[in-house]
Amino acid sequence: MKVQDPAYDARNCLDLIRMVIEEKCPAGVLPSEEAVLGLYGPEPIHEGEALAKAIIETVERLEGRDTDFERFAICRE
Repeated sequence: MKVQDPAYDARNCLDLIRMVIEEKCPAGVLPSEEAVLGLYGPEPIHEGEALAKAIIETVERLEGRDTDFERFAICRE
C-alpha cells in the first residue's frame, strides 16, 4: 500500500471544505484561491485560516450582525 503525503491529504480536505463554503455560504466571504496566496500565503495553514474566517463571517451574518440577514438564508439549509 502506498503511503500518501500528509500535505496532499490536507490539501484535499481543504479543497472539499472550500467547495462546501462556496456552494452554501454568501458570496464574498471567501477569497479566491489566488487571493488567499497573496493575502495569507501558500501553505495549507493559510488556506485553513481563510476558510475559518469565511465560516466565522457567515455565522456572524446569520446571527444578525449583518443588516442584510435575509439575503443569506441559503446558508441555513
